[in-house]
Amino acid sequence: MHLLTIPPGGRARAHKHLAHGTAIDVLSGSAVMAWGERLEHRMEVTAGEMLHLPADMPHLPWNPGPEPCIAVIARIDPHEQESVVLLPDLESLIS
Repeated sequence: MHLLTIPPGGRARAHKHLAHGTAIDVLSGSAVMAWGERLEHRMEVTAGEMLHLPADMPHLPWNPGPEPCIAVIARIDPHEQESVVLLPDLESLIS
C-alpha cells in the first residue's frame, strides 16, 4: 500500500502491472482514469470512491481539477514496481 498524490494538471505515464490488480481508494480531490488496450475507457473518480484495475490492464490516471487528488493504492504483490510495464505508444491517446 502507498499514498499517491496527483497534483492539479498532473498525470502518470501509461502503464500496466503484469502480475496483479490494483485497488485505488480516493481520499480527497478527483482524477480521471483511462484504461483499456487503447485507453478507450474513461471514468472520473472522486473522494470516497474506489476503483479496481485487473492485472495486465493498460491505464493512465490524470488530474484535470484544481485540487490535488490523494488516494491510497493497494496491490497484492510486494514487488509490484518490478512488474510495471511502461506503454509509451499510448501516451499520445490522452491529450
